[in-house]
Amino acid sequence: MKQIFEFIIQPWPWYVAGPLIGLTVPTLLLIGNKSFGISSSLRHVCAACFPADIPFFKYDWKKEIWNLIFVLGVFFGGVIATNFLENPNTFVLSEATINDLKALGIKDFSGLMPADLFSVETLFSIKGLIFFVFGGFLVGFGTRYAGGCTSGHAIMGLSNLQLPSLIATCCFMVGGFTMTHLLMPLIFKLF
Repeated sequence: MKQIFEFIIQPWPWYVAGPLIGLTVPTLLLIGNKSFGISSSLRHVCAACFPADIPFFKYDWKKEIWNLIFVLGVFFGGVIATNFLENPNTFVLSEATINDLKALGIKDFSGLMPADLFSVETLFSIKGLIFFVFGGFLVGFGTRYAGGCTSGHAIMGLSNLQLPSLIATCCFMVGGFTMTHLLMPLIFKLF
């Protein structure tokens, strides 16, 4: 049993984790012709909890309850992994990544996410306002504008050979590269 536990808590290589994620697509299609995606669950929650006379939220959300259960499973899986299956080894980043992040002013590499960015102090600063509030708005807007999130388009849509998903995924990548290499260094220099 100890060997199984040690296997579970170690980082899994891409050639194990990737196919497992990919297998969600045929599994969902086989168990009921369901589409994989996370952002649609927010629509279902809004339709269930805040009934209003808004056409976007007027549909039978109860038919999509499986999606809410799926997202709850993702949430509780994260809670279990964080509290009981934490990798005891130090998180390893490449030297090039550490040097790039140090150039931006990030110094604390002790956890999974840099405390210089993900802390309460940063949250209530101008930098936090830009990254979390404005960035969150852009993610939400982009998800709605693209008709889905990265998991829905890049995992489900591409596996179904949907052209809109290919276009959306290319745009996600261009946006990510633009933010990482052009905008993020500028934002860090401002503060």
